[in-house]
Amino acid sequence: MNFGIALHGGAGTILKKEMTLDKEKEYLFGLEAALSRGEKILSKGGSAIEAVTETVVELENNSLFNAGKGSVFNHLGKHEMDASIMNGKDLNAGAVCCVEQFKNPIILAKLVMEKSEHVMLTGNGAMEFGEKMNCEKVEESYFFDQLRYDQWQSIKDSDHFQLDHSINNPKKFGTVGAVALDQHGNLAAATSTGGMTNKKFGRIGDSSIIGAGNYANNNTCAVSCTGSGEYFIRNVTAYDVSCLMEMGGLDLKEASDKVIHERIKKIGGDGGLIAIDKNGHIEMPFNTEGMYRGCWSSKGIKKIEIY
Repeated sequence: MNFGIALHGGAGTILKKEMTLDKEKEYLFGLEAALSRGEKILSKGGSAIEAVTETVVELENNSLFNAGKGSVFNHLGKHEMDASIMNGKDLNAGAVCCVEQFKNPIILAKLVMEKSEHVMLTGNGAMEFGEKMNCEKVEESYFFDQLRYDQWQSIKDSDHFQLDHSINNPKKFGTVGAVALDQHGNLAAATSTGGMTNKKFGRIGDSSIIGAGNYANNNTCAVSCTGSGEYFIRNVTAYDVSCLMEMGGLDLKEASDKVIHERIKKIGGDGGLIAIDKNGHIEMPFNTEGMYRGCWSSKGIKKIEIY
């Protein structure tokens, strides 16, 4: 039985000329640490759900990525996070939107999946549920990052928002995600984000929407997306990959490429996705300058790349 895992830390205009050697090493090290965590779980016979959860936790705990600790500032100067998780075995899923102070939103999303009768909880209700479940909370200061703060300060009095890690570069889609196939043939996907800098009105992107930014089905594949969320929602992008495989007879590469290089671009969207199918094949297409990504397979494949 072939099994494996893939992860991403966001896509966008990641220009090599703006990346210092030290910063590049930090990103590669962060991706490597998260990938290793998932790889160990799968190698020991652990579940795909456990592998994607722990992989995303590792990325949420790393301030380089716009999720968890590294989440950007919203219009009010707070950190408002979204996350979702899906089990391909039974199509069970959990999602949270607009939550604050929870250290690992992906764990909260998993609790929604496992401990509630619902799929998606938002705002105060999601936070009330999280407290009831004793999900770990941290002080607001835990999420502070100088780069993110400076970026917010530069646009906070305007109606602008940014999808970015760097001040110079307004097109970096900071979402993290993981997809996995375990030794038992089960697929899972998990996605988490801090959203947009200076976002208003309780904006929700694709990361917490099942079928848009996250999807898993044992019959086809598991998918986690990163990009211009509004376009991924309109195109139901994550499900689109699965649907093209199940209904259209395409393989994972054909379906993933069609979705990212044709269907999402056609309506003006950009970004990328990671996907793994029921046979352990992995695809990581993107239509931007780069995407923080990595994958590992029991067949001996291991890659960590940015450009």
